[in-house]
Amino acid sequence: MDKYDQLSFSTVISDVVSRYANHKALGFVDEEQMTYAEMGKRINATKAFFQLLDIQKGDRVAIYSQNMPNWGIVYFAMQCMGIVAVPILPDFNSHELENVLQHSEAKAVFVSKNLESKLTEAKKNMLKAIIRIENFEILKSEKQNIVFDENLQCNSSHKPKENDLAVLIYTSGTTGDSKGVMLSQKNLITNAIQAGNIQKIMEHERFLSVLPLSHAYENTIGLILPILKGANVSYLRKPPTASVLVPAMKKVKPHIMLTVPMIIEKVYKNNIIPQIQKKAFTRILHNNKFTRKLIYRLAGKKLYKTFGGNLKFFGVGGAKLDPQVEQFLRDAKFPYAVGYGLTETSPLLAGSNPKTSKFQTIGPKVIDCELKINNPNQANGEGEIWAKGPNIMLGYYKNETKTREVLSEDGWFKTGDLGVFDKQGRLSHKGRLKNLIVGANGENIYPEDIESIINNFRHVVESIVVEKKGKLVALVHFNREELELKLKEMTTEFTNKLDEKIEKFTQKVDEAIDELATELQQHINTRVNKFSRIQLLVVHSDPFQKTATKKIKRYLYS
Repeated sequence: MDKYDQLSFSTVISDVVSRYANHKALGFVDEEQMTYAEMGKRINATKAFFQLLDIQKGDRVAIYSQNMPNWGIVYFAMQCMGIVAVPILPDFNSHELENVLQHSEAKAVFVSKNLESKLTEAKKNMLKAIIRIENFEILKSEKQNIVFDENLQCNSSHKPKENDLAVLIYTSGTTGDSKGVMLSQKNLITNAIQAGNIQKIMEHERFLSVLPLSHAYENTIGLILPILKGANVSYLRKPPTASVLVPAMKKVKPHIMLTVPMIIEKVYKNNIIPQIQKKAFTRILHNNKFTRKLIYRLAGKKLYKTFGGNLKFFGVGGAKLDPQVEQFLRDAKFPYAVGYGLTETSPLLAGSNPKTSKFQTIGPKVIDCELKINNPNQANGEGEIWAKGPNIMLGYYKNETKTREVLSEDGWFKTGDLGVFDKQGRLSHKGRLKNLIVGANGENIYPEDIESIINNFRHVVESIVVEKKGKLVALVHFNREELELKLKEMTTEFTNKLDEKIEKFTQKVDEAIDELATELQQHINTRVNKFSRIQLLVVHSDPFQKTATKKIKRYLYS
């Protein structure tokens, strides 16, 4: 951090543009990538475009868009001018979008074409300008005849300070109460440097971006960090389904990828395990704990090749990683690493790299940041994780009450997460404090641990464990399509006369799910301590609603 006098974007961007001028910076997969010099020129033209639109320092401008090179261009141009960016998650509906635009008092919005319909549904009378982000076409403006020109030059001499407000990030998280997190330029750049200290990023290395840039995780570690280091970031034109992602990874051959647990857990459950179970020989080897490592190692080699064959860092963050899946990654020698943080901490607080990762732990704290367990349990050392440092937010926008609730007078941020340190200073995450269920005799029950057992049961897609009227209840979503296919394979009667037997077939599937549910409850209760036993299991027919990092919105089901 001593490299820059000021940790501000105007200082940093001009430096990296000069330093890495001919390196590839941003682009779509399998398309021409813009160089750092071209990126710098486009950022400067965008700054001039803002001037024409009469958007000035301190104004709030929203970005409501899928990932693309222009997302970063607009974002960096704003930062270099002191305009406050308001990144909005693409999966926010029109009502959530409207709330964010009103609360932030956004003056303008850059929107991708595929999301324009949601913007149309939202009341947007307060916006002075609406710009299509793909080509900077003006869809609405109080100023007429303004056209973006790549050769425009910005004549502003204003250079924002490092403690100036940089972004307002709104996240519904799992609380249902969307708050605008205020992060400064120093918060963001500091945290990118902190992340780069955990995993060294080399110039020319390739990132493949699959998580939304409007989330702090991808924004700081998947955009700001690689640009600081002269690396290259590629984006997908379509959502990251397997049919899109697999060929993209073969083309890009990424060195770095950032994901959430749900992505790799799906790969494990839907690809790795079915392939192993397909043959009797591999099935036998997998069932033996002494030969399982060999099977996982072979599967890991194939998986590594699928990811392009150059991967050196596969980051997993945003939620707790399932222990069974993590054990597979370790035995497979797959280069995974776990990180932990929150939007309010820019986001990274602790993490490891593939060489230093340890099973079911996150890793040590990031540099230049303090972490402590507040009021730890004397028996096991567990307690709420508190953090202090230059990556901690300025506060919640227009909400001093909430800010005071989470920030102590001496600057400690109360994360709301339970954790514990081992003797080597590695942090382990035990779950959300608000999710913790206290048993009848004061025992701590961690729902996430029970959910891990449930989610590894056959035909289960996902689950949540909650307390209702003093009872421990599991809500479970089974893979109905998978069960239907299995029943069709087993029963010729239903496949031959399906048109006549639809009602009977549906009844058969329902019966199979009921039997599975009964078996699952017994399965859980033989694997947990007596105060963590499930008293009621409810089949949930639809997928659970999730946040941007694919965490279930628990508040909707508690």
